[in-house]
Amino acid sequence: MNANHIPPITEDDIANYLANTPDFFERHASLLAAVQLTSPHGNRAVSLQERQAEMLREKIRGLELKGAEMIRYGHENTAIADKLQRWTRELLLTRDARDLPTVAVRAITEHFLVPQVAIRVWSVEPEFADEPFAHGVSDDVKAFADSLMRPYCGGNPGLEAAQWLDDPAAAVSLALIPLRSGLAPHAFGLIVLASPDTSRFASDMGTDFLEGIGELTSAALSRLRPA
Repeated sequence: MNANHIPPITEDDIANYLANTPDFFERHASLLAAVQLTSPHGNRAVSLQERQAEMLREKIRGLELKGAEMIRYGHENTAIADKLQRWTRELLLTRDARDLPTVAVRAITEHFLVPQVAIRVWSVEPEFADEPFAHGVSDDVKAFADSLMRPYCGGNPGLEAAQWLDDPAAAVSLALIPLRSGLAPHAFGLIVLASPDTSRFASDMGTDFLEGIGELTSAALSRLRPA
């Protein structure tokens, strides 16, 4: 091959050579001391060893931040678990089944600091048919609840269920949690959580916790339904 046609050596060629020749710097130890790099802190020239030390310090700081974040998440999860336990305990201690929706609403409001909460239940025993929680549910709302395989989270485009709240105009973001028996296709109730904060119930938020609330509430309120 003509020497004029030999391709130029690229940075990748140099990097590959150094990676595959670990004893290169042993034979050229003085080169390490002579290498000058630009520091990301102030654009000053530093030695290779100093730059490596800076990179190591940055890595350690990153690990410390991740560790602190994991601890914070752990504390938050523990706090949520404690609140969920207290809320569940209140439901279990409620003797009269007709009080369950009121207890559930109050406990969610208090323990999870949700500004507005409402619950409606349908297909209940005749003795509960005149209770407030069994009124004001249209067929459209029932069909909507049936369509929810997981909680709805997002803005309030004028949903009918928001009218169950004390102050529908303040319901900027909503979480709608269907109540159903296990994997039953039809829902028998709906929980409405509302906030004036647009980000409280965002469309991209995780719903695992809300699904847990729905399952526990469904189990408790099953006492209102025919056996």
